[in-house]
Amino acid sequence: MNMNRLHSGFGPILPYILVIFAALAASLLCAGNASGYSGRVIDAATRMPIAGALVTLNDTVVRTDSDGRFAISAHGERIGARAYGYLRANTALDPRRESYDFELTPFKPKALYLSFYGVGSSTIRRNALNLIEATELNALVIDVKGDRGMVPYLSGVPLAAKVGAQQVITVKDIKGLLQDLQRRQIYTIARIVVFKDNPLATARPELAVRRGGAIFLDRERLRWTDPFRQEVRDYNIAIAVEAARLGFDEIQFDYLRCPDARGVVFSKPNTLRNRVAAIDEFLDQARKALTPYNVFLAIDIFGYVNWNLDDTQIGQQLEDLGPRVDYISPMLYPSGYQFGIPGYRNPVAHPYEIVYLSLKRARERTGLPPIRFRPWLQAFRDYAFDRREFGGNEIRTQINAAEKFGSDGWMLWNPRNVYSGAGLMK
Repeated sequence: MNMNRLHSGFGPILPYILVIFAALAASLLCAGNASGYSGRVIDAATRMPIAGALVTLNDTVVRTDSDGRFAISAHGERIGARAYGYLRANTALDPRRESYDFELTPFKPKALYLSFYGVGSSTIRRNALNLIEATELNALVIDVKGDRGMVPYLSGVPLAAKVGAQQVITVKDIKGLLQDLQRRQIYTIARIVVFKDNPLATARPELAVRRGGAIFLDRERLRWTDPFRQEVRDYNIAIAVEAARLGFDEIQFDYLRCPDARGVVFSKPNTLRNRVAAIDEFLDQARKALTPYNVFLAIDIFGYVNWNLDDTQIGQQLEDLGPRVDYISPMLYPSGYQFGIPGYRNPVAHPYEIVYLSLKRARERTGLPPIRFRPWLQAFRDYAFDRREFGGNEIRTQINAAEKFGSDGWMLWNPRNVYSGAGLMK
């Protein structure tokens, strides 16, 4: 064999061959260096093992066995654990350690809601913090992307500024706010309104829901975005990831549905199968993106979704949601049950039954334990029946129903963020 000829033949491609071998070597080295860790997750109060806890390392997640033990292999800088009905826990990886034990603290959020403007008001925020200090409240739901599609703080997601979602900044220092809430041991929930998005649908009409050839407007004259468009999904997931990085304990998706209106047109046929697939696919993508942050994931749903066997024409199929989220948060406002429920035609006169029976129905249909549900409760005047006030007695009645059921806490909704200690335990 003529070695000079061989060398001459390979000469022009030799640099490329070396690059390929270097890449393969690096790949094999990385695979060989994938670190394995093990440990145990227990209840900090009882010292008993927690079965089924989620342990995360970068984009890898495993569940603990019946003895609370886990084994996980992945690259990363922090390892975390969380379980339903507990606070999450995270710790930095130490190259000298291979074993990590987690003690999770039992916790049930009891929350107030603060809107896009409410969280930015020092008066409203101070009132909420004073109530938390004086009562059983221990959590806040904060608009990170509100009902009108606005993001209250200066976001690092480029599209937020491009579409006009940053025209008004109500929270000047989101990091400082979260640090203050964490110092007060307040559980923080980032509420993200997903497909109802007037700024995005206005700036990018090709992403908007349509009806009759024009862009669809809901009862509030607001536009919605197409749940099938990947750019819409990516935008909302990017905001969720940003909230997780900021330190929120939980991401809560609201308006994760199609508009409850007839004749709306999407980029795919408006069928039950397609609507449900759109919601399911979004949650699958969001959960994957949020895995590295060991953050809880929740979804708000209509109260009637617990009762209707179809998708309620909006894409929310109850049985599909449980495997994709940590918590399901049905909006159990009696005023929202325009047709009542079986046996109770006047829902505002029976707030206990509305809350308890709706949760019971959801548990029966999904097979999920009560701890996987955390309902929204009504803390505002009735608008649909007799205009009655929902004061201390009505609020306490709803809370009693949720706690009798065994839910993972509860959340009070008042769109004006007007709350008092009425109905709350000191």
